[in-house]
This record gives sequence, structure tokens and C-alpha cells, in this order.
Amino acid sequence: MRTETDQIRAAVHGMWATVAQSWGKYASFVDARGSSLTEQMLDLGALKPGDRVLELGAGAGGLGLAAARRVAPTGEVVVSDVAVEMTAIAAGRARHLGLTNVTTKVLDAESIDEPDESYDAVVSRDGIQFAPDTSRVAREIWRVLRPHGRFVVATWGPPDSNPWLATVLGAVSEQLGVPMPPPGMPGPFSLDDANELLGLFNDAGLVDVAVSAMCVPMHTASFEDWWTTTTSLAGPLAFVLPSLPTEAVDAIRTNTRTAVARYETSAGLEFPGVALIASGRRAS
Repeated sequence: MRTETDQIRAAVHGMWATVAQSWGKYASFVDARGSSLTEQMLDLGALKPGDRVLELGAGAGGLGLAAARRVAPTGEVVVSDVAVEMTAIAAGRARHLGLTNVTTKVLDAESIDEPDESYDAVVSRDGIQFAPDTSRVAREIWRVLRPHGRFVVATWGPPDSNPWLATVLGAVSEQLGVPMPPPGMPGPFSLDDANELLGLFNDAGLVDVAVSAMCVPMHTASFEDWWTTTTSLAGPLAFVLPSLPTEAVDAIRTNTRTAVARYETSAGLEFPGVALIASGRRAS
């Protein structure tokens, strides 16, 4: 008999399978927006040629594909996600780029089906906060890292620092009369506290753990561009909005348009954004 956590886990996994097509469509946009974050993460991971790297919660695989260039020609990157639809997109992108040192696997970050001490580095960009049990994720990262192996994980900071997403989540919550995501369901801001993130990895046995904040702004040419990309890529939104009546979606759009007017410029919408980056290593 499945527990409530098992049911939540199945719902989360299904959610990402549902939005995979949009992640493939907007992969270049996601990578361009997160390019500075990606470079910072790879620097903190101290990746070098010959390293074996695992990317968790990869989506379209942008971080892992960038890592593949760092560890070439003798290193390897395994790009993984819970949704086979996502790994198929990442594999196609790797082939298109001619990256022969990339393989893809369907892996659950809470129970990584890989041997102990099999990776020099584990990385994840905006993925692990959607796991129902993030403590298990942290322990699994420790387990698959080799001695002295490094990890780098990025999550989104507090909602107030990320209005590009929090605004529309708030509008949906107001329209439905319940929080979005619902209570008990992990969401994009599940790991938005730096101290919590620090404790998560310290408690898993990792060492030299540090957490820093980095500005990750979002620019779109228009409200329509922002609405389309955000509601297509944000799993909780893409999962819920299609099920609502047209008049409810129209009301959400109207309220959201009013709320984001403050970010309008002559060049489009300019949103602030903040990511938290946790890094550290496994001891000897």
C-alpha cells in the first residue's frame, strides 16, 4: 500500500513528464538565463578533465552539457532525471552538440540507482527542491560521491526575491483560495532558506559546506513572452492551469499583469531573481 509520501512522489514525477515538451522547446532560453549561474556552479565544483560527473534533476540537461565540456576529453557526465521524457530531450541535445562524453539515465535523486563512491562530482540546478524528502537526496549525494568528491546544488531563494515566479503562483493561490503548490507538495521555494540548505548537507555528512546567494534576473520582451515561458516551464503551474475554467485563467492573467507592471521597461519585463548555491565535498 502506497503511503501519502509515495503518492506525492508519483505526482511530482508525473508532473515533470507532463511539462518535458516545454522544457525541450525553451531549453535555450533556460540555459541563456542561467548561464552565469551555471559557470559559477561549475567553478565551485572544480571540475577538471577526467572527472566523472552526475547531474540530478537535469530537465533538458543544460548544466550537465556545460559540465561535459569542462571534463572532456577523458571525463564523463551522466545527465539524469526522474522523467524519461526529460532524459530523451537531454540526449538529443548532447548528440546535436557532438558531446560524445554524455550519457543519460532515468534516476530518482532520493534513491540514486548507482554504486557507492562512483562520481567525482554531483551537480543539480533547480531540481532537488521538488523531492518529497530532501534529506534522502543529500544522503544519496554523499553516498555516490568518491572521497573528496564535490557537490554543487542551486535552488531558488525566497519568493520575495523571485517575483518572476512568485507573482503568478500568488495569483493562482488567490484565485483558487488555497496555497500553490498545495500543502505537502514540494515546490520551487521548498529550499529557499540558506540556513536550512546548509543544515541539509551538513546533516548528511558532507563537509566544507557553504551557501551563497547569486542574482539571476529574468528578462523577457513582453508580458506575453513571460507568461508563456513561465506557465509552460514551472511544473506546478503547467500541471494546474490547463485544468481550470477559461474565466479563472483569464482572471489570473489579469491580476498577474497588474502585479508585474512595476517591472515593465522600454525593453520589456525586467525581473529580479535570486538563487542559492550550496557546495561542499565528501571527506576522505
